[in-house]
Amino acid sequence: MRRFLALLPFLAAPALADPDPTDWASVTAAAEGQVVHWHAWGGSTATNDFIAWIREQAAEQGVDLRHVKLDDTANAVSAVLAEQQAGRDEGGSVDLIWINGANFAAMKEAGLLFGPFAEALPNWQYVDVEGKTVTTDFTIPTEGYESPWAMAQVVFVHDTARLTDPPRSAEAMLDWARANPGRLAFPQPPDFLGTTFLKQMLLELAPDPDRLSDPVGGDYADVTAPLWAFMEELTPLLWREGRAYPQTGPRQWQLMNDGEIDLAISFSPGEATAAIANFQLPETVRTYVLDGGTLGNASFVAIPYNSSSKEGAMVVANILLSPEAQLRAQDPDILGYGTVLAMDKLPEADRAAFDALELGIATLSPDELGQALPEPHPSWAERLAEDWTARFGVAQ
Repeated sequence: MRRFLALLPFLAAPALADPDPTDWASVTAAAEGQVVHWHAWGGSTATNDFIAWIREQAAEQGVDLRHVKLDDTANAVSAVLAEQQAGRDEGGSVDLIWINGANFAAMKEAGLLFGPFAEALPNWQYVDVEGKTVTTDFTIPTEGYESPWAMAQVVFVHDTARLTDPPRSAEAMLDWARANPGRLAFPQPPDFLGTTFLKQMLLELAPDPDRLSDPVGGDYADVTAPLWAFMEELTPLLWREGRAYPQTGPRQWQLMNDGEIDLAISFSPGEATAAIANFQLPETVRTYVLDGGTLGNASFVAIPYNSSSKEGAMVVANILLSPEAQLRAQDPDILGYGTVLAMDKLPEADRAAFDALELGIATLSPDELGQALPEPHPSWAERLAEDWTARFGVAQ
């Protein structure tokens, strides 16, 4: 879903006169009539429909939100970088980006982001800054340069009609794949989900998982050796013997719905329930987490330094943090994403609405999900995807 851009020693962009995020009255006044180009992943009908609803909310505040659909977040990052290198420090083509991980780290390091702005948004008062990873992004402090809007955690999706007792560890998954070749799939790295599978397995197999919190170093080969030994055996046991991969996460559901696979990966605990509601998966599908826990992170939006609609972009970011938008995103019939809000900070009526929300038959409760495992430093994702491509990459 989201490839990452390598960290490069770019020069910081020159400082320009920017709006004051703390003067919200001025922000909303200036936002009226602005066009905001939100560069966001466009590979899911449910996500596209949700963004269309956000556009309606933005229109009520005088902002014309336009969804620029991406299949690769790095393309938006590259566009901003190209404009900076061309001296286009105003009137940029990208106003808002759905971003996290290495893409955020690259833009932050290169001075390509406007901010800080996130903590000045009026709806920030509801954000769960203590219980959720909303102030760091893959170990990188956000420092207000991106605003969270959804929580995600890895779950594994299985069809109970064919797989009643799914494997709950890397070793058990390999044993199951040996007995059931061709029934496991994940998107091909550097796809976001494919790289996530590699990180999830590495967290369990690495001699010292805490080492992954720091940047990749000279011990990379030793740290990752157990992962690559695991992948060498697992790859021929994948769907189509590892010679082809589903192009996207949603493509996995088509394979499962067609009976071609029994086990897949998702980074959204409610995605399977939403897919069932949309008739993309059978009602026998359920989700689970591994015994050692699974990776979790937040999705963010960030504003490029040269956006010509910074005020409008902040209005959209604030809408995304509203209890109404967060409730809609958590509804499994719509998206099934986890909320970034703290229930004890919400007005009583909003809290009651969240309490009344039915998560759905395939969605784990917060207790069942357990505490999410922290993401490794973004340099690990980049290196793992490159290494996987060199070892196992296939043409699509």
